[in-house]
Amino acid sequence: MAWNNNGGGQQGPWGSGSNAPQPPDLEKIFRLAREKLMDRIPGGQLWPVIAVVAFLLWMATGIYVVGPDEQGVVVRFGRYVETTDPGPHFHLPYPIETVYTPQVTQIQRIEIGYRSRGRANSDVSAESLMLTGDENIIDIDLSVQYRIQEGGAANFLFNVRNPSDDPHNVVRNAAESAIRQVIGRNDIDTALTTGKEKIQTNTRVTMQEILDSYKSGIIVVNVQLQQVAPPQEVIHAFKDVASAREDRERSINEAQGYKNDIIPRAKGQAAQEIQQAEGYKATKIARAKGEVNRFLALVDEYEKAPEITRTRLYLETMEEILGKTKKVILHPDAARGVLPFLPLAGNPSAGNPIQPQGAK
Repeated sequence: MAWNNNGGGQQGPWGSGSNAPQPPDLEKIFRLAREKLMDRIPGGQLWPVIAVVAFLLWMATGIYVVGPDEQGVVVRFGRYVETTDPGPHFHLPYPIETVYTPQVTQIQRIEIGYRSRGRANSDVSAESLMLTGDENIIDIDLSVQYRIQEGGAANFLFNVRNPSDDPHNVVRNAAESAIRQVIGRNDIDTALTTGKEKIQTNTRVTMQEILDSYKSGIIVVNVQLQQVAPPQEVIHAFKDVASAREDRERSINEAQGYKNDIIPRAKGQAAQEIQQAEGYKATKIARAKGEVNRFLALVDEYEKAPEITRTRLYLETMEEILGKTKKVILHPDAARGVLPFLPLAGNPSAGNPIQPQGAK
């Protein structure tokens, strides 16, 4: 087949005029091809060949490939047959068997109490407002990350209601139920201050228990509290309460500091006084024991020589008593030849007192 090209001007894509090249006749080409195919098939039996080719093409539609992050779930007339691993596989073509290939390694994320739209978040109060154990209302936003369990693709597809419409519905309902249950066991102070980590852990465990009871094939990866705050209507009152709580904590810390300062000091003073008392006690006991021993020794000496001991005790006693006076007492026998002492300072009782030498 050739085009005529006898020169002449061309207008448009195929030219114009009697000598312009003409487009190929597709109908003629298909007719010639059919005649050649009929000539090669004995007796002109074309329909069996078409049926065989159509059957082969239909069977070829049963070839499918499961991705590395997917699992293949084969369904025969709507009933689960098997789960296939990543790689090429074959199943009976539609409508006998159908294959679903959900992603099992991809981590999905849902939001409870809010919806993120770009940089702005919109609040969903129907999900975020809940009641604490001490009957206070609290506003909680949280995010949940989850994925399909290993080998749980079939459970995810068939045990979760309407997964094709919104697979997040079951997880969202389980998360909302779990967080309300956990918050209902805690008071508002715990939820606002020190109990956030515990609330996250308990919520994840409770969610997993709920999803496992449904045989959903879903595993909860993480639960993260995004916001824990009182409702907007009473937030000013809660700020006042928080300020009062801070004042209370400051007063407690100051009292604790004073306690830590005064108690060690008192303990040290008490220990010092106890040591002094112990020393005084030891001194008194030692002195008493010494006096007892001296008295016992004196008794022994007295039993040996009573008169001598009596005289010695008398002299020692008189020496101790008279040793502190300014008087001198002499024995009459010892006073012979001793010049008596004459007080030259004068006697005030005398009429003419004696004055010291040189006085006028």
